[in-house]
Amino acid sequence: MPATQSYADHARWHPLFHFFVLPVLMVLLPVYCLISLVRYPSVRAGMLLLSALAIAALVWCVRLYATMNQDRIIALEERLRLERLIPPSGREAAAKLTDAQLIGLRFASDTELPDLAAAAAAENLSRDAIKKRVKTWRPDLRRV
Repeated sequence: MPATQSYADHARWHPLFHFFVLPVLMVLLPVYCLISLVRYPSVRAGMLLLSALAIAALVWCVRLYATMNQDRIIALEERLRLERLIPPSGREAAAKLTDAQLIGLRFASDTELPDLAAAAAAENLSRDAIKKRVKTWRPDLRRV
């Protein structure tokens, strides 16, 4: 991943996971097992389909748990950054920011963070709307 980021290229794709593991375990394996069950009905084919669905659910949960954990950590980091950068008069509004808004604010530079946080709280901006308003992008290169 490049050392710089922007709204246009901040999404992170891991080719091995997104283009091989995910399609195989979430689509191809269950579909193959379903076709096998329909063509050759048996307890074994049913168990293979059930196992394929369990593997697909496991892959989904592992990915979901990792991103949920990262979101919690990012929200905490941004709350700490806001405490450091926002004057006491703006802290009440900043305390009302949702985790999704905080996650969007992670890309804002330190100089624009106070104003963008105030706008996010006042206008109830979405995560995506906040990211679109960032002028000086602070890259997040550690996101999984």
